[in-house]
Amino acid sequence: MLAESWTTLRVLDWTSGRFDRAGIESPRLEAQILLASILECDRVALYTSFERPLAAAELAAFRGLISRRLAGESVAYLVGKKEFWSREFAVDSRVLVPRGDTETLIAAALDAAKSAPPGAIADIGTGSGAIAVTMACELPSRAVIAIDVSSDALDVARANAATHEVSDRISFRGGNLLEPIGNEQVALLLANLPYVEAAEIEALAPEVRAEPRLALDGGDDGLDLIRELVRNAPPMLAPGGWVVLEHGCDQGRAVRELLTAAAVFEAVETKADLAGRDRVSLARKAVV
Repeated sequence: MLAESWTTLRVLDWTSGRFDRAGIESPRLEAQILLASILECDRVALYTSFERPLAAAELAAFRGLISRRLAGESVAYLVGKKEFWSREFAVDSRVLVPRGDTETLIAAALDAAKSAPPGAIADIGTGSGAIAVTMACELPSRAVIAIDVSSDALDVARANAATHEVSDRISFRGGNLLEPIGNEQVALLLANLPYVEAAEIEALAPEVRAEPRLALDGGDDGLDLIRELVRNAPPMLAPGGWVVLEHGCDQGRAVRELLTAAAVFEAVETKADLAGRDRVSLARKAVV
């Protein structure tokens, strides 16, 4: 690539083709994200400078990113950030990369909040803080509790909260699942817990396997942590409060059955993601 002049357009075309041959999903988009990070611009700027030749140092840096991507590193880790709900979040190997599918959880939670009682929002397994920070930004009148068993993940979440200027409204707590809530009752209980079946992890794409296993492994059937959360949630949820859970696309029925079997929830339903797949199940604690 260094033997001749390479413009932005030529570099994008070459990289998109190479990523496509490697079986990478969205090859053009990934090429754009990586090149924009090297040129320190947004993706729109790439389209206004297609004829701009890249300097030798820029090409060398870009080739390094290409090699790392082809070796299985995720684009988000390579550039150190990921967009979620129209906001940018810092990510690295300490946390799961926020997915577009999780925006289904945000949409469901914001809708549930309209009928929820007063009280805080708890985000269980906060990771990068994408859910907690987004809810704090979207619902400034509510306090947020962000919980994670990983202190490293909480460090990333704190940094993202500071970036989006909501640190003063989020309480970061280390611990397992609901334990850090203590004797409090919350109005909304949100969770994107690990839900991949343990036996399926090695079959995941290399960039997904590179993410923290703690954030992926949901046990034999993928529901170990979801099952435990549903079992222990009722005392910590205010009457009329909502539990909103992300899960695998084939787990909707099983999660609904868990919520129904708890015998304290009503209005149990599952929401589909943009691809029409079951993605989020939610229920309201009955007001007795």
